[in-house]
Amino acid sequence: MPPVNSQPNNQISESTFTPDLSQEIGPDESTSAGRSEIRKATAASAIGNLTEWFDYGVYAVAVTYITAHFFPSEGGRLLALATFAISFLVRPLGGAVWGPLGDKLGRKRVLALTILIMSGATFLIGTLPTFEQIGVLAPVLLIVLRMVQGFSTGGEYGGAATFMAEYAPDRKRGFFGSFLEFGTLGGFALGTAVMLGLQLLLPEQAMMDWGWRIPFFLALPMGLIGLYLRNKIEDTPVFQELEAAGEVEQASPLKDLFKDYWRPMLVMTGLVIALNVVNYTLLSYMPTYLETQLGLDPNASLATILIGEVAMMVLIPFAGSLSDRIGRKPLWYFSVIGLFIFALPMFWLMGRSFVWAIVAFAVLGLLYIPQLATITATFPAMFPSQVRFAGFAVTYNVATAVFGGTAAMANEALINSTGFLLVPAIYMMVACVIGVVAIRFMPETAGASLRGTGIPDAHDTGILAQVPAKV
Repeated sequence: MPPVNSQPNNQISESTFTPDLSQEIGPDESTSAGRSEIRKATAASAIGNLTEWFDYGVYAVAVTYITAHFFPSEGGRLLALATFAISFLVRPLGGAVWGPLGDKLGRKRVLALTILIMSGATFLIGTLPTFEQIGVLAPVLLIVLRMVQGFSTGGEYGGAATFMAEYAPDRKRGFFGSFLEFGTLGGFALGTAVMLGLQLLLPEQAMMDWGWRIPFFLALPMGLIGLYLRNKIEDTPVFQELEAAGEVEQASPLKDLFKDYWRPMLVMTGLVIALNVVNYTLLSYMPTYLETQLGLDPNASLATILIGEVAMMVLIPFAGSLSDRIGRKPLWYFSVIGLFIFALPMFWLMGRSFVWAIVAFAVLGLLYIPQLATITATFPAMFPSQVRFAGFAVTYNVATAVFGGTAAMANEALINSTGFLLVPAIYMMVACVIGVVAIRFMPETAGASLRGTGIPDAHDTGILAQVPAKV
């Protein structure tokens, strides 16, 4: 059976740039200076991701206030959730613009721009006048800013994952890459914690009048901190090597990406559907679901989410490290199959009491961890260096826009139309079935080098007993 980086008939046939892998590049992990550089790169990636998902997390837990101030009419909550989804529809455009730029200009430059745009747009949401003050212009401005967020996020997440994957040592990519998703959960948890703290400290009317704006203001200083950290480090060693070899200018335009790498894009799409239907159902829609559909107290709802998110953060690095030893595919199979089995009983359990809601959310969150912890190690490795940013950004954001960002709105609409409170469980189960099929065709890249212009190959890492079928 041929190795996974063999080029199928539909892929590029020209010779690829294959570096001498006996010559190490990048930080030397055996030295204190090298370890420090890797830690700085990890922090620079994670802080941007934390800022990004703080922005999304704050909106998710502020839906009640957003509805009251921008959509004060019947069906307003659904409109607020639709506005949340709108930013995802713009993400593919952002990926199509930022991805090719990141493959030509470098990962670092693009990430500096996206984090500023993203945090600035979130800050401005906190300054918006309400529907009562300026009428329909208020929700229009909110939608515009959400679209700006989505456009910048289209480059931020794919760029941060590519940056982290290319900086991490090959045999520890799962461990170091998991800290990007530590930042994801950290952003959600911080947004939840800030909103919960304000709700506990401020009178209800003060919270409704102006307190809900405070978390949005925090995004700007967080973005500036992320920009500072990113400007303190060089671009990735993999990109610098590609640039020195004169291969950057040969980076494929988008039409060549779709023509030459449609198979890995298709497989990754299936994986992202499974990943993000679960992600946005658990982390974005859950506060609304627990409060409005199950009747849980708002503070109890946020406490449930916060406890689950913190527990997930603790375990993420362990799952990433485990994937370096046994491979990414076994963890993905465990996750999607486990979620398929436990989705229905856990969502049923959430409706029993506050304590059971915590238990059920924790079970689903822990089952989701093996997917979340290995995103950075898995997805960038499905593409060669010269199209890695674009391949990741375009594929991830298209699939997320259609199936991820719409999860909250779709769940709410289906529950309202059917009266069936277990709709989110069914939605997650269908996504998990798609995920199982995609994993079958997913290449195992644990331990593989990301250097050069060929698709990464885990053939000789010692992790695989046999070479999986090529994508």
